[in-house]
Formats: sequence, structure tokens, C-alpha cells
Amino acid sequence: MSKTTQKQKIKFRIRKKVQGTAAAPRLAVFRSNAEVYCQLIDDVNGVTLAAAASADKDIAAQKGTKTEKSKLTGQSIAKKAAALSITTCVFDRGGNLYHGRIKAVAEGAREGGLQF
Repeated sequence: MSKTTQKQKIKFRIRKKVQGTAAAPRLAVFRSNAEVYCQLIDDVNGVTLAAAASADKDIAAQKGTKTEKSKLTGQSIAKKAAALSITTCVFDRGGNLYHGRIKAVAEGAREGGLQF
């Protein structure tokens, strides 16, 4: 089994258990080699409520490692959630291990006030 097929199976297994609602949306995290992207998704209505990425101008302008930028991305999505008066969410690591940049996004979001 290839690495991508294996990751896809893990991703589907997570998605079976994790579902976002309007009250508690799903915080989906995608990690590419260079950037980290996260979205707050309401799966019931099929709508993205807010999104943030390490490629955003204010985060990309900062100096630091990819992990530090990931933490800033988590704080950014938490601010956007607070503006929408969202306090809780469910975390979707997207088939990645809860380690490194994925963990940094989660910690940044928690520091910003999101609970999951």
C-alpha cells in the first residue's frame, strides 16, 4: 500500500468520527511542504465559516520557522472564530500525526480561545 493511500484511509477513518456543526464547527488542518492551511467547516450545511493560512500576508511577513508560523495560523483562525462568536470546535488533523506543525496549529488555536 502506498503512503498516500495509507494517509487517505486514516483521513477517512477520522472523518467518520469527526463532524462539524454550526455551533461547533470542524477545524480542518491541511499541511503542505511549505504552508499550513486551516478552515472552520460546518458539515451539516456544507459551508466554510472561516479560513486562515500561513501564506496570508500578515503571517508570511513574519520571520520564524514553519512551526512558529503554524502557531500564528492557529491564533489567526481563533481570532476569526471569536469574531463569529464561535468558542468550541472539533479538531480534524487530516490524516497527519498530532505532532510538529499540526500540534502548533492546535496550541495556537487554544491560546486564541478556541476549545476542543
